[in-house]
Amino acid sequence: HEEEIQLIIRHLIRILHVKFGWIKDFDKIIVNYVTFFCFYSNVCFYHSQSLLTQITTFIMFEKFVSSRKLFNTFTGHNGYVWSIDYSIFDDNQFICSGSHDNTVCVWNTDTNEKIQSFNGHSGYVYCVKFSPYHYHNNHQNIICSSSFDKIIRFWDFKHNRQLQIFNGHTNGVGGIEFSPFNGGQYLCSGSFDKTVDLCDIELSKLLHIFSGHKRGVWCVCVSPLQSNTNSNKSNNISVIGGNGYTICSGSLDKRICI
Repeated sequence: HEEEIQLIIRHLIRILHVKFGWIKDFDKIIVNYVTFFCFYSNVCFYHSQSLLTQITTFIMFEKFVSSRKLFNTFTGHNGYVWSIDYSIFDDNQFICSGSHDNTVCVWNTDTNEKIQSFNGHSGYVYCVKFSPYHYHNNHQNIICSSSFDKIIRFWDFKHNRQLQIFNGHTNGVGGIEFSPFNGGQYLCSGSFDKTVDLCDIELSKLLHIFSGHKRGVWCVCVSPLQSNTNSNKSNNISVIGGNGYTICSGSLDKRICI
């Protein structure tokens, strides 16, 4: 049981590390807490997983709140920073950023260095996301960026090259979001052309255009679950592997559409 608990601990700490920062020997502290509670409460291992999560989150959050300090600052952009994303690749932590200066930057948080800067966009970069699809399927370190230049670009920051583009929008692109299902294979994007696009990354293909907003779409989100209320088999969203998935979009028309 202790080995299994430690395995879960390492996984949880790896996730929480991204959010709160690393505390030396913290896994040992958590093991002591979990061992104590599990032994004296005589709970089964299944319930100890839930207990472990609660204890880990509580202790990490308390430490985070009590520290109240600035860990680091990254400078290098010449304009507003519109968007950032955080991820781990090959045990290294990275931040990517999109800016009003038309660039996408990548920072190694372990070395505090800016390791790449991409200037292929000709307009403001509104949103950046690390691509889960490329990493989990091809072990590639890829960033996706959307811009006022109407283009969505994919950047390989390990090999310093542009990998792929989507140019289906007719106006600037605001928010982008990878699907939380199918390994992030589908990309959703909201644009100032008042539409939401759904693209298949693997096929480099536009699957569907959603219309309905009266003004530009600023942000988008994709539901990880299928809706039981939508049983229309002819719904175009079914092409992505299951009927009933929903996209949520926020617009300058003051409305949220699903």
